[in-house]
Amino acid sequence: MNQTRKPFKIGDITMDNRVVLAPMAGVCNSAFRLTVKEFGAGLVYAEMISDKGINQRNEKTMEMLYIDEREYPLSLQIFGGDKENLVEAARYVDKYSNADIIDINMGCPVNKIIRCEAGAKWLLDPDKIHEMVSAVVSAVDKPVSVKMRIGWDEDHLYGVENAKAVEAAGGAAIAVHGRTRVQLYEGKANWSWIRKMKEAVNIPVIGNGDVETPQDAGRMLDETGVDGVMIGRAALGDPWMIYRTVKYLETGELIGMPSVKEKIDVCLLHFDRLVNLKGEYVAVREMRKHASWYLKGIRANAGIRKGINQAETGDELKTLLLGFAKEMESEPAAASAV
Repeated sequence: MNQTRKPFKIGDITMDNRVVLAPMAGVCNSAFRLTVKEFGAGLVYAEMISDKGINQRNEKTMEMLYIDEREYPLSLQIFGGDKENLVEAARYVDKYSNADIIDINMGCPVNKIIRCEAGAKWLLDPDKIHEMVSAVVSAVDKPVSVKMRIGWDEDHLYGVENAKAVEAAGGAAIAVHGRTRVQLYEGKANWSWIRKMKEAVNIPVIGNGDVETPQDAGRMLDETGVDGVMIGRAALGDPWMIYRTVKYLETGELIGMPSVKEKIDVCLLHFDRLVNLKGEYVAVREMRKHASWYLKGIRANAGIRKGINQAETGDELKTLLLGFAKEMESEPAAASAV
């Protein structure tokens, strides 16, 4: 098969392969990104960061800019609806961040982002896209990419026009989620629109949406011609999805699923990184959702999930996870139902 080794560059940044971690809000901090990166992702995206938060030097926002050197190459995503604010934030990221790529969010569908004239709101106006991207590109040295959707709704599918606007403005790449804003994360991703947008431009296009298995990634590359495949929700609690996809695209071989012990070991590594990043109190509470994702698909996990959701300290969390791993150590994670 060997679909993963074709050259894939954004500006002057070269990826090792064509498998990309999506920027998921509330998830893609450095602890998560590094864990996924170590499973072979060719490129990882940071969660979206507010331009105003950067410009106001908000403490929590500044913490979101942290990048571990082992994460490279990394794309740092910003959002905003005002050109001056967006450009100012991009300049700060360009000068003071170690990110390789600056990405502009044009796909977030949630109302609070739309009300700021940001995210998916841009999908209704190709001229604004050109203006905003051109302004950012002119202000920074790092390559600038855009993550967008195929359109606002079925009556406003401006994907091709929007992709061309990004390219004309000097954008170095586009990531396309194959849903409209109105769909949110429901329904089926429209890969035919991803193909249309890929065919309309000469810059790299990364496809996103409904890539749930390594075979899905192979089909997306075949059916759309995209340069990279972006994986989001399928990687939650399952960085093996990244590894298995890289190997499948490279060799056609489907690697087996991890054992319960392997899952718990990586979950604990992720937790330790989260503690180092945010402190124990915050890490325990954030890890509750991640631990549930790691445990998904493992038989008889309801009791431990309940315990994890009540854990208050790191020692409590680790004791629960290690005890469960010992109980289940002879079982592969894939051989079970929730």
